[in-house]
Amino acid sequence: MSKIAFISGASSGIGAACAEIFAKNGIDLIIAARRMGRLLELKERCEEKYRVEILPIKLDVTDRKAVFDSFSGLPEKWSNIDILINNAGLSKGLEKIQDGKIDNWEKMIDTNIKGLLYVTKAVLPEMIKRNSGTVVNIASIAGHETYPGGNVYCATKAAVLQLSKAIRMDVLGSDVRVISIDPGMVETEFSLVRFDNDEQRAKQVYENIEPLRAEDIAEAVWFAVSRPKHVTIEDMVIMPTQQASTMLNIKKL
Repeated sequence: MSKIAFISGASSGIGAACAEIFAKNGIDLIIAARRMGRLLELKERCEEKYRVEILPIKLDVTDRKAVFDSFSGLPEKWSNIDILINNAGLSKGLEKIQDGKIDNWEKMIDTNIKGLLYVTKAVLPEMIKRNSGTVVNIASIAGHETYPGGNVYCATKAAVLQLSKAIRMDVLGSDVRVISIDPGMVETEFSLVRFDNDEQRAKQVYENIEPLRAEDIAEAVWFAVSRPKHVTIEDMVIMPTQQASTMLNIKKL
């Protein structure tokens, strides 16, 4: 019987890349995001290519009721989730705290922290009951060190790192593994979302540097998940070769 992975934020970027590599390795998938059209395209592509089964769910992880209703309403075949990938996350704005937009703060907190907590709460108790499962939280180098204008985003990603450690302590004694994957600069829709769809400004972030690709992070996630059950990759920081910290990178002209 195939294992089942649940991936939040699966409509693009790291989430979609994780879906591809997990499907390639024979894992059936529940893919969730707000953009159902993207999910259906991903489902069609992966099912045809890899002969796995995929269940797409339109879901906003910030909606607590929708999260718990979605999991409680899963068909029996899909109810035992072996792998949870908490990937849904975003950044909004790059203002100093005194100039920050409160709506942006709440969006980041609701998605990056509360959304992760809702989904984890919906899945983790059954993993503990079965004494089996893996939780992967997609954090960030921004959780290890901050940068100007990063204030609330960095705080949310620091929370993800600390929650990963706390959950690991809380499940100790079971065979449930908790993994944190912390990328540096990855070229996805991240900057486009941060800068409110300003394509030119988003493009400038990645000019003259070779950033990580979503596929690089997905490969790291698969490596961590596919270790023997007695091995936990507790925390993996992954950086582009041209980046040494949140603020230090070398652009090649």
